[in-house]
Amino acid sequence: MHASLTTALPTGPSSNDAAFTGTGAGHRAGSASRPARRTLRGIAALAATSGLLLAGAGVASAHVSVDPASTTEGGYSQLTFSVPSESTDTTTNKIEVALPTETPFTSVRVKPVEGWTSEVIRGDLPKSVEVDGATLTEAPLTVIWTADDEEHQLTAQQYQTFSLSVGTLPEAGTTVELPVTQSYADGTVRVWDEPAVEGEEEPENPAPSFITTASEGTDSHGAASAEATDKAAAGTSELETEQAAARTDTSGTVLGWVGLSAGVLGLLVGALALARTRGQRQN
Repeated sequence: MHASLTTALPTGPSSNDAAFTGTGAGHRAGSASRPARRTLRGIAALAATSGLLLAGAGVASAHVSVDPASTTEGGYSQLTFSVPSESTDTTTNKIEVALPTETPFTSVRVKPVEGWTSEVIRGDLPKSVEVDGATLTEAPLTVIWTADDEEHQLTAQQYQTFSLSVGTLPEAGTTVELPVTQSYADGTVRVWDEPAVEGEEEPENPAPSFITTASEGTDSHGAASAEATDKAAAGTSELETEQAAARTDTSGTVLGWVGLSAGVLGLLVGALALARTRGQRQN
């Protein structure tokens, strides 16, 4: 089969082949290549335009933001701030987060960041506030992170995350704004404090914010308790299963010993019977 196919294939150019290599074929090839080149140019232009649009989107979105782990009213949450440096001329060396005063947090804890020193500043509230049945006149007002040295300052190609554990969160539907002041090594400052309005274009320096949501019957502590209960129940079930397996193993062991004893007893009876038979034959 392979030999016949090989023989059937032409080994050199035929007259028809020569015709296609002439001027007419070259003209057709050139005509066909021009649309292809135009198509390639169009694709390249589209790619370049898309790249510029994506680059512009990247610059526009490169601002300080906050990502809450939970937004449930009355609960606790970890707030993670993402901070790009942005400046191409200098480095970011300090970040300052202003905490809410109308709905103050009763608890603020800072997650350590290598190469940065943190400080929580407490102070008097503009006016007293009722929180969980207690009247507060002071609360944590500001959290500051400062780079320990130049090595840990943020360049234009870098960003850092800074996290807080806060609580309790205000009632559902509350917009929690957390303005951020970003300081640079050359003394310049950028303040991210403009409120974002739904339905309107994002401001140039939007303040990081989030909106609290309704509770589903349990706060973060309640959820943790429920999870612990489930784990305890699962542990109990596993223990009961292990105990049942142990009882099964014990029962199997007892039956094994009974069978072995019966076998040994049978061998003894057989040996005695054989001995008696041999004794009778000898007599």
